[in-house]
Amino acid sequence: MLIFLRVLFIVVIASMVAVTSWASLQCPLFGVPRAVATHPWFIATLFDAYWGFITFFVWVCYKQTSLLARLAWFVAIMLLGNIAMAAYCLAELFSISSRDALVGVLTTRREGPGQLGLVLAALGIVVIALA
Repeated sequence: MLIFLRVLFIVVIASMVAVTSWASLQCPLFGVPRAVATHPWFIATLFDAYWGFITFFVWVCYKQTSLLARLAWFVAIMLLGNIAMAAYCLAELFSISSRDALVGVLTTRREGPGQLGLVLAALGIVVIALA
């Protein structure tokens, strides 16, 4: 199961980086036509995505005990979405060996600010600023 999950989240992060890179080369992030941005299904999809991000963030808040880490991961998840979420999962999945129980990934709490969250939050801010 551990190998499957590692491969799954590598595929998620790679495909999300690829598709968002491709999309950014097609049109600017904030260049979505008004007809699309105001379409009910576009709005519903955004609500669905961001409520999913919030749900994932609740788990991150349990795992990360530092306020700085929680804030950094909130910014990273809200700005980078599934890229940040897959990165978090990969960091957790690679923090254990194949001999460890998978339950540790779900329940082990992390102390300190955590560098990955800070880096991804900064990256998310840069991406939005350049968009």
